[in-house]
Amino acid sequence: MEQLQSNQDIEIQLFLEGILLRYGYDFRGYARPSIKRRILRRLALSEFDSLSAMQYAMLYDPHFFRLLLQDFSINVTEMFRDPRFYQVMREKVVPVLRELPFIKIWHAGCSTGEEVYSMAILLTEENVYDKTRIYATDVNADAVNRAKSGIYALDRMQEYTAGYQRAGGRASFADYYSARYDVAIMNNSLKRNMVFADHNLVTDVSFGEMDLIMCRNVLIYFSRELQNKVFALFLDSLQAGGFLCLGSSESVRFFSRSRSFVDFEEKEKIYRKKCRNEIIASA
Repeated sequence: MEQLQSNQDIEIQLFLEGILLRYGYDFRGYARPSIKRRILRRLALSEFDSLSAMQYAMLYDPHFFRLLLQDFSINVTEMFRDPRFYQVMREKVVPVLRELPFIKIWHAGCSTGEEVYSMAILLTEENVYDKTRIYATDVNADAVNRAKSGIYALDRMQEYTAGYQRAGGRASFADYYSARYDVAIMNNSLKRNMVFADHNLVTDVSFGEMDLIMCRNVLIYFSRELQNKVFALFLDSLQAGGFLCLGSSESVRFFSRSRSFVDFEEKEKIYRKKCRNEIIASA
């Protein structure tokens, strides 16, 4: 016999259903303990005495919903996060991309953009950025706007410089930004080939034929069912031979169509979409 849900779990489910019906954002497939914790945290910080009262505010006050969206978004990121990953990108992935006439990259779940600028710097140093277009998307419009601005706290630059150097950086990291008061502003030369947009991995369609998709440390917050849905989206959005880059705790292994990918650099969670004849041969 199935265990009955608690009243609170039912309220959480209704809350998520309300968000979907009112705003079109589907958080029902997110890992339930994580999303529940975020909802209850917002309840504790608000003046509402119940989830029902907070749901009413969510439905009728779009400004309050934007606050909730900030709570639900995962904005833990940094420049040159996991330096070894960027070393492998430089040494093994970029040589493959270099052979293409034009390179299209999608940063899915770009958050506030630190990894987007990291990639632009790497491609600049490898002399392929001039023929590259980077599409940076996130469900959180405020995060996308911050990424587009390219403005970050100056006190993070020392940490980012260390990551850049460990990732095989070939110049002075300070050459890529200008310091003003307590902020660092990324150079316009890095922004010139970037396109920023809102995009919901759960409800929106594929994003064109990409040569590389970056979605690192986002899917760990999704349920297995939702991961499958997003992997299908990525598969449809990749060119044959295109690369998919995931976070250290993520894998395509449990994807129902995982045979469509081959491990390119297993330790760094870099996969490559097989060509049609490769898929047929492995069936």
